[in-house]
Amino acid sequence: MTRENEGLPHPLQPLLSDAVIALRAPTQVWSRAGGDSAAAIDGIYHGDVRHVRDVELSCAGSRIEWISVAPDGPARIVFNGLLRALDDATPDPKVRLTRDRRVEAGRVRETFTVRSHAPHAVSTTLTLRLVPDFALLYDVKSGAHAPRDAEIAVSGATATARAASAWFEAAAPGADVAVDGGAVVVTWAVDIPPRGEAVREWAIELRDDTLVVQAAAAPGAWARGAAVAAAGVGAAAGDVGAAGGGAGAGVGAAAAAGGPRLARWLEVALGDLDALRLALPDAPGDEFFAAGAPWFFTLFGRDSLWAARLTLPLGAGMAASTLRVLARLQGTRDDPATAQEQGKILHELRSSAIELPGEGVVLPPQYYGSVDATPLWICLLADAWRAGMPDAEVRELMPALRGALAWMREHGDSDGDGFLDYIDRMGTGLANQGWKDSGDSIQWRDGTLATGPIALCEVQGYAYEAARGGADLLAAFGDDGDDPAGLRTWAADLKARFAEAYWVQTPEGRYPAVALDRDKKPVDTLTSNIGHLLGTGILEPDEEAHLAGLLLAPTMSSGYGIRTMSTQAAGFWPLSYHGGSVWVHDTAIAIHGLLRAGLLDAAAQAVDGLLAAAEGFAYRVPELHAGDAASETPVPVPYPAACRPQAWSAAAAVTCLQVLTAVG
Repeated sequence: MTRENEGLPHPLQPLLSDAVIALRAPTQVWSRAGGDSAAAIDGIYHGDVRHVRDVELSCAGSRIEWISVAPDGPARIVFNGLLRALDDATPDPKVRLTRDRRVEAGRVRETFTVRSHAPHAVSTTLTLRLVPDFALLYDVKSGAHAPRDAEIAVSGATATARAASAWFEAAAPGADVAVDGGAVVVTWAVDIPPRGEAVREWAIELRDDTLVVQAAAAPGAWARGAAVAAAGVGAAAGDVGAAGGGAGAGVGAAAAAGGPRLARWLEVALGDLDALRLALPDAPGDEFFAAGAPWFFTLFGRDSLWAARLTLPLGAGMAASTLRVLARLQGTRDDPATAQEQGKILHELRSSAIELPGEGVVLPPQYYGSVDATPLWICLLADAWRAGMPDAEVRELMPALRGALAWMREHGDSDGDGFLDYIDRMGTGLANQGWKDSGDSIQWRDGTLATGPIALCEVQGYAYEAARGGADLLAAFGDDGDDPAGLRTWAADLKARFAEAYWVQTPEGRYPAVALDRDKKPVDTLTSNIGHLLGTGILEPDEEAHLAGLLLAPTMSSGYGIRTMSTQAAGFWPLSYHGGSVWVHDTAIAIHGLLRAGLLDAAAQAVDGLLAAAEGFAYRVPELHAGDAASETPVPVPYPAACRPQAWSAAAAVTCLQVLTAVG
């Protein structure tokens, strides 16, 4: 088997764009089109560990020629192959193999069915080879494959392998199970009667004693939502709304108006969102969306908040539980090593520290390096309350709200200029702590990198909206010690300062700079960040309409979504992670803002671009794709290392549904 990094002078991150995935968080299986492993990403994962690297099925006497791969929702894939060397000499293939893979949280099961239409009996042997790996997820991500030595034991038809805190048990009833050179080898004798079939199966149970997340406690509304299809989208989406505790009326009509593309995208997206549901062991009933596969099967403050916010039209239940989970982990002290501060909302939760090779970045298991998660938490609470979150549940979160508001006003501004900003105080955390968190994401039009502290434009919009929403919550649920009027004054002052400090004039027009740098100079690149300002209230209506025109102009709109950076910027490259690519959730946030700003025609135009992208990716949209123009390529070009499914990319389908509801 060949893998991307073999023979290269340095390791590279695995490519994902041509891989097949089946998942049920926190378990996932990546493979080739026949179900076997051959690429660097492939294997069976549980939590932050790849338990099995190689999964290889073979048939004695015949090569398996795989001819189809058919996903059935997020957690099941059916592969079909031919065994032509076991066949007769006639043209039609008469012996075939079906491989049915199903993934549950902590369990993977496969059924092999050999069918024959030959008039004579067929005998063969199926062999399954499993290589234990137990490599840490981020070692796999870095391309520096580092398997851990495993202890393997066999008892009858069951093999057990363990390394450190992780272990698996593979059982194959009726098979011969042995260990050969560090691999578990499972062998079945298969006898197929004339025009008959034979079935064999195996299953693997996966565990990790250090796992800090677990599967959601019970199937919820999302499972019913995954049944959305072109013929029945109304009923299924209505079920989701009712079970989720909020809106949902009119969803079916809107989906029908969006045509088969939207219906199909919703079907896939809601299924993926269902499969991405996780909980923490101390509160198994409170769900949140894992950020995405393969690297982010855990709690991410920003990602989980945005995914919950974009899916609010389907009910407030997921938003409410996400808010509670993050409130329990809210910062309680000043700790530069974890970027924690009093009242700050968590960025990322892991079972152990993460080191990013070659970047000098070491993130602790509980990391708070996010400038936007705290105001976004407040915004989601206000939105969820307005969407029907029960008053009693809102009231329980008032202490966390006060803490988050205090962080915005007392800790979020590191240099006293009146704007929320970030800087990595330890030098080993994330250099950029907004959603564009790569090291080169904040740059001038000439390509020069900005230096921090960095005050992102969209974070000021979030903060303005959070202050206004927080004031409304305090007025409704607060006590005599709260000061809603003072919060509104703070917000008004922020809006005035923003209007004075951020707007720039360049050859591309007038727009808010992506950020202020260390010297309070506006970083003048035209980026998608301005789309996040729409609908927050920090802009005037004429300004919102002006920015809508810029975002949908050819330099920013690819036809498959809004680019992260204008084609006129020196740093633009369509395959740059944050410097010219298209992120589906990023475009969806702009659409969300256009809708709230009442700019329905512009929102509908942006929706059409995302529908084209969804169609090009068979409706499982990845985390991001290349920023090439639709006029240059009939299908969107993958960003080959993009995660999929990604929660906020899947949630974008619901935002598109909202727009089509509004436009009728």
